[in-house]
Amino acid sequence: MFIDNSWRVLTIGDGDLSFSSSLLTHHQPASLTATVLDTRDVLLAKYAHNDYQTLLQKNCQVLCEFDVMEAKSWGKLNEHSFDLIIFQFPLIPAFKSHQEFQEKCKEVHINTLNRQLLRHFLLNSFAHFLDPNGARLCYITSKDVKPYKEWNIENALNMNTDIDYLGWHHFDINIFPGYKVRNVDRDKHVKDTKGITYVWSDNQHCSLRKQLNEALYQGKEYCQLCASGPYNNEQDMLKHQHTKKHLNMLNYEKMWQLLIDRESL
Repeated sequence: MFIDNSWRVLTIGDGDLSFSSSLLTHHQPASLTATVLDTRDVLLAKYAHNDYQTLLQKNCQVLCEFDVMEAKSWGKLNEHSFDLIIFQFPLIPAFKSHQEFQEKCKEVHINTLNRQLLRHFLLNSFAHFLDPNGARLCYITSKDVKPYKEWNIENALNMNTDIDYLGWHHFDINIFPGYKVRNVDRDKHVKDTKGITYVWSDNQHCSLRKQLNEALYQGKEYCQLCASGPYNNEQDMLKHQHTKKHLNMLNYEKMWQLLIDRESL
């Protein structure tokens, strides 16, 4: 993960705050503001080991009850004042009841809700959080396994925007000592899995692009939706397009496109 120590950094939804603490200690950005979705009391009760007090003792601003999708929760944040915004291993919280699940998934799939979370992260970051004269970068680190890889992160999130997907690089957790990837709703560590950091900017001349890997699975011999291929001939491609995996991804994309279309109404 590329961190310039002249950057002002904002972290979103940092569970137990261990990522923010490691970032501040070992990469020393010019400033850091850390946010969590939980209330302060829930944070302290949920995670027996957390870095809330550690960050406060280092004069790092920590904002609780911060929902990147809800502007009313941003009250104490200085807008348009950051160079880089980071969202580590995002995932919508578990539903509190079957009724809530039925209400939120009445017309969409959980896949759509997770994509919506990441899209709003990007839209709100570029519209409200990033300094117009700063580096203007957003990082999302996610996993290369289901269900995360079914979100079509490289292609779907910035549709119909002027936000440019720059590329990706492997996330090396070893350069963040003390960082533990947590379960969203439990005091447990997530099993180590391959992480990828995806990078966006609306700066046409962003120099970071040269240090990143280009989007994968592009071109007619690949299936962009399923992140698979290459397929050597048309017959192999047609066979793939009739698989359950591909049909599921087509359904996810249809639901996603409906949501995008509603945004423009």
